[in-house]
Amino acid sequence: MLITTGAPQSNHCRQTAAAAARAGLRCVLILGGSAEANRSWERTGNMLLDRLLGAEIRWTGSLSREKALDDAVAFEREAGNKPFLIPLGASTATGATAYAFAMEELTRQGLVPDRIVLATSSAGTQAGLLAGARLTKYNGRIHGISVDKPAEDMRNRVASLANQVLTLLGSADRVSVDEAQVDDRFLGAGYGKMGALEQEAILMFARKEGILLDPVYTARAAGGMFELIRSNEIRRDETILFWHTGGSPALWAYGDSLV
Repeated sequence: MLITTGAPQSNHCRQTAAAAARAGLRCVLILGGSAEANRSWERTGNMLLDRLLGAEIRWTGSLSREKALDDAVAFEREAGNKPFLIPLGASTATGATAYAFAMEELTRQGLVPDRIVLATSSAGTQAGLLAGARLTKYNGRIHGISVDKPAEDMRNRVASLANQVLTLLGSADRVSVDEAQVDDRFLGAGYGKMGALEQEAILMFARKEGILLDPVYTARAAGGMFELIRSNEIRRDETILFWHTGGSPALWAYGDSLV
């Protein structure tokens, strides 16, 4: 069985549930908050998909996420089960390594943008890309736009995890905290709170490109990118790659705020 955690509309939790279903494993999701507080979301977006995929949903309640996870693992072990714990966002060296390989794939395709812009939160995506950049000798900027945490905290986490990835891949290279570029100027009202910045980005991508952003991660990153372009902090002559990390099912839970 698999156990992991996230917000009620977590993309990571839904993907974990799908992987567990495909592999014939039980899946327990520890979601933040309480069932009562999230009643309006329980049959929409990722929570609907969690249930369709057969996941067992439990809530942290008044406990910290870490304590709730530890309790869940202990409970399952005492029941004779063999739980495999996947941390928040699968942001471990193993999980982040996938993005190092993605960076290698990017360079094999001959794409060398001046700047890569992405949403960053639990650090795995950005850490993997940063490690991959070191391995592929990519010299452009990897610009992480934080969706929920202060930049200083994120930079330390990204650099540490990137170095764990490099170690796992057998590289003696290391990245410094200064190389982890995290931008926390677009946090808005906080995690999961969609504002005008995210709304504009969602509508722009949908109506100009036919691409759907999610309201929590990619829309905040894209909205931040638009602001940086408008202010000329991202120059008009730069080649930009926006790294889309998915998550469109969460749109269903925010529909009343969009159309």
